[in-house]
Amino acid sequence: MKINVIITGATGMVGEGVLQECLKNDQVEKILLINRRSAGYQHSKVEEILLSDFFDLSSIKEKVANYHACFFCLGISSIGMKEPAYTKTTYDLTLNFAGLLAEVNPGMTFCYVSGAGTDSSEQGRSMWARVKGKTENDLQKLSLNVYNFRPAFMKPFKDAKHVKSAMKSLISIFSLFRPFNPSYFLTLEEVGKAMINVSIHGYSKHILETKDIAFMSSTK
Repeated sequence: MKINVIITGATGMVGEGVLQECLKNDQVEKILLINRRSAGYQHSKVEEILLSDFFDLSSIKEKVANYHACFFCLGISSIGMKEPAYTKTTYDLTLNFAGLLAEVNPGMTFCYVSGAGTDSSEQGRSMWARVKGKTENDLQKLSLNVYNFRPAFMKPFKDAKHVKSAMKSLISIFSLFRPFNPSYFLTLEEVGKAMINVSIHGYSKHILETKDIAFMSSTK
């Protein structure tokens, strides 16, 4: 089975890594990037839409039809943000986008990148974890086949364009710690493969912790 996928957040490290895996994976036939600014990738598989306002999706409604999956990698750090602002850019924005897809492509697979430590109870002390947990929970209420991905440390592809300098300094520790916990220290190649495989084969759980992501990355 070949799939057509939508990717958001390809101007960030995670989204770019998922895109790079989709570009080289024969099971992905068509890729639609939806970004605020160009990801800078030219490829026969790729179409890109630049969207300045993710709260106004009227211009893309017809363009997102007939896709099998969405890999939602758009996100921001909560550092220095108050809860209302973080909620708007994390919860509100995500549910707005997913709601459109549920209307246009009901039943499509929606892979949402949250993170290790996300709080499903929505009651914990960590602000970002509560907001991510509410986002995961409410995505499940839509007419989509939602899989919430909770990766921890992720190593980008060697030729990635969108890696922050702070992250580059941490990449060197990957090879040191990966042997001791291979499912915690993932590569973005593995995350991308897991999303593709979940979209094609499904999975028994709708929350994928790091060990689940590692397992699904090796599914044939």
